[in-house]
Amino acid sequence: MSLSYRISAVSSIQEIGSKDWDLCGNPNGIPHDPFLTFTFLDALEKSESAAADTGWTPYHLKLEDERGTRVLAVVPMYLKNHSAGEYVFDHSWADAFERAGGRYYPKFQISVPFTPATGRRLLIRSDQDQKEIGAYLVRGLTKIAAETEVSSVHITFADKLQWELTGKLGFLRRTHKQYHWQNRGYDVFEDFLSDLTSKKRKNIRRERRAALANNVKIQILTGKDICEYHWDEFYRFYIDTTSRKWGHPYLSRKFFSLIGESMAKDILLIMCRRDGRYIAGAINFIGGECLFGRNWGCIEEHPFLHFEVCYYQAIEYAIKHGLATVEAGAQGDHKLARGYTPSKTYSAHWITNPSFREAVDKFLDAERQWVQEEIDSIEDHSPFRRV
Repeated sequence: MSLSYRISAVSSIQEIGSKDWDLCGNPNGIPHDPFLTFTFLDALEKSESAAADTGWTPYHLKLEDERGTRVLAVVPMYLKNHSAGEYVFDHSWADAFERAGGRYYPKFQISVPFTPATGRRLLIRSDQDQKEIGAYLVRGLTKIAAETEVSSVHITFADKLQWELTGKLGFLRRTHKQYHWQNRGYDVFEDFLSDLTSKKRKNIRRERRAALANNVKIQILTGKDICEYHWDEFYRFYIDTTSRKWGHPYLSRKFFSLIGESMAKDILLIMCRRDGRYIAGAINFIGGECLFGRNWGCIEEHPFLHFEVCYYQAIEYAIKHGLATVEAGAQGDHKLARGYTPSKTYSAHWITNPSFREAVDKFLDAERQWVQEEIDSIEDHSPFRRV
């Protein structure tokens, strides 16, 4: 076993390059993850959505062999001066640490910006020892954190295996919940409905009828069918909805053009038309086993249209294309009644200050128990028929 590696940080994913990045981010034998592609992350940088000016300064890690001739692993990491766009909330930690005289920002964030979707975060080539290189990366992270004098390192929406690895190496472990739809071998949407209780089945049918009652038409677009015109229309919806929710959009208009040009085959755009014009839409990303619902927007309000576009159309697509899961984004207890059930998500945190670390550790012990109790309680109200 060799531990002679070279680890370094780069200020742009371009410094690593698409070939080396994708050999680590989407290696053979692992279901395709569109968010870990060079194309997606590069689009975030080129569009200045994830950039120093937005508080997401790229600080990606590259692990090479001892001669520096081969990239063995990469880590999507950002130096941040705020906690927006993460979906794992640490604002209270920042407030508490700064009230005590500490400096919480800058911090390191290991994630896909603005994307609450579970995936690998330590991206290691498939021909390498995952545990050995994973452990080396984790130790390297703590060393770099000390050298750069950041307060903390946060790995969010990690897969469970990497969450467990980081926990064994001293990271504090955190859990949350999302609602995911699971494909139980359905052939058509009606098969899914037949698994639900009678009341939930009737409600979904009623909602689907109501959503399209005012002459609303659904259009499914992917690949070369998506044009710049569609992005213009979708961005109008996105801007309107995000401005009302958060005050400003995270993603620039240029971002959508870039992904439309370079990864359209990974995109499912569901658009709504009424009386000859587009009124709403949602963007999804197609993984090897999962459909990831991301952004929704509208300029007209119609009852249940959000549910139709973001939940039911996503389920129909997943069934038709044999996908195992639909992840419909963060939050939303209302998803339970639409067939989406609770699923744990995982994050890991390295706190450099010993006393603050101890306080956060105690908080997370209690929070993990609360999350499990909440999931257990929700599962008692499952929308599915008891067998």
